[in-house]
Amino acid sequence: MRALCLILLLVLCTAASAQAGRPPKLEPLPEPPPPPAMPGPEEPGVSIPVPQGHQVEEMREGGRVVALKVTPPGGKPYFLIDTTGNGNWMRRDSLDDGVRVPMWPIYIFD
Repeated sequence: MRALCLILLLVLCTAASAQAGRPPKLEPLPEPPPPPAMPGPEEPGVSIPVPQGHQVEEMREGGRVVALKVTPPGGKPYFLIDTTGNGNWMRRDSLDDGVRVPMWPIYIFD
């Protein structure tokens, strides 16, 4: 009885795989649209709005702005720092955060 069930199951699986082996009529995909235009060096850079009267000093590393020192008139200066390089600026009231973790680049991939 078991042998008969096994043979019947094998015949059914073989017949099902033979039918599934024939793919339906396939149509070619349309060409993808061209990529959007990338901004070139001729376009203006991003400017960060600063209130009137504030003094801003940029700190650059490799041609990229990594920190801004903002001094309001009659106020204590604060720093805007881009620690990861993705444009998320963090405000710090001083550059000394108390943690002495070494943070220098070992190698920069181009």
